[in-house]
Amino acid sequence: QAQVLESGGGSVQAGGSLRLSCVVSGSIRCDNGVYWYRQDIGKEREFVATIGNRDGTKYGASVKGRCTISQDNAKNTVFLQMDSLNPEDTGIYYCKCTRKRASDVWGPGTQVTVSS
Repeated sequence: QAQVLESGGGSVQAGGSLRLSCVVSGSIRCDNGVYWYRQDIGKEREFVATIGNRDGTKYGASVKGRCTISQDNAKNTVFLQMDSLNPEDTGIYYCKCTRKRASDVWGPGTQVTVSS
């Protein structure tokens, strides 16, 4: 069974860093890219970053310059390094595996809380 699982969230103070991980298991290949999104209470889900599609790596405007997405194919893991965090980065961070010939697979999310 295909599964996506995020980890690495937590509570940090403004200016701090976190490294999120997204592990893909169940013999699936995200051959159309892996995406990170985030959503805070009362807000719409927001695109954060993507890797592994033909457009290469891309970042959302609100995190560009502060986040780095990378992948370890041997471990089926995508990482999201987030630096210079601020309270507006608070939310649940979701990982999505997209496939060319199958439906997307979402993870349950990991909570990030940034205090001022």
